[in-house]
Amino acid sequence: MECGLHLFMEVMNGKWKISLIWCIHLGYKRPNELQKKMPKASRRVLDTQLKQLTDHGILSKFTYDGLPLKVEYELTPLGKTLIPVIASTAKWGEDNRLQLEELIIV
Repeated sequence: MECGLHLFMEVMNGKWKISLIWCIHLGYKRPNELQKKMPKASRRVLDTQLKQLTDHGILSKFTYDGLPLKVEYELTPLGKTLIPVIASTAKWGEDNRLQLEELIIV
């Protein structure tokens, strides 16, 4: 049996996953919108991490008929439970910004 922290890390392991979840929470649902919000990430990596988040039940993927093909992502109920965790983590970063910026070369 895996401990809760290990399970969390297994789901969240990936440089862009937290950002993807947060952007989808903010209303960016299409892959090209997400790519614009994260220009340093390759489309291939984002697609891989979106698939992993979908496979782990964090996101739902909707594909609409028509040309061009339209794809959108939404948070599942399980995915929505991550929003307070991410918000708390972001607050910690803001609360400690000055000290962290001295220690980390961004």
